[in-house]
Amino acid sequence: MPTERLKQLQHLFEENPNDSFIQFAIAKEHEKLGHHEDALHFYLHLIEKDPHYVGAYYHLGKLYEKLEEAGNAWEVYEKGIEMAREASDHHTLGELMGAKMALEDL
Repeated sequence: MPTERLKQLQHLFEENPNDSFIQFAIAKEHEKLGHHEDALHFYLHLIEKDPHYVGAYYHLGKLYEKLEEAGNAWEVYEKGIEMAREASDHHTLGELMGAKMALEDL
């Protein structure tokens, strides 16, 4: 059952289906609720429609790690690193490189 917050976000999404932040917020809310498949759907849709929304790559990679899909996490981190470099987003770049290095150590 969706929470009130998720209902509000879904309503906003219906009004603004191309708003990347709303899609990200919905993915995070689903993830918080343990709805991993729904979260995965929104993250994947987000990076397909807006590949330069660099913040999504870290969270999608971590979700893949949680789902024990290390290969997918690796690919997401690689793509995210590429996008963060293009955007000169040094903060996100550092997070993604750290996540990738930690994944290598597993």
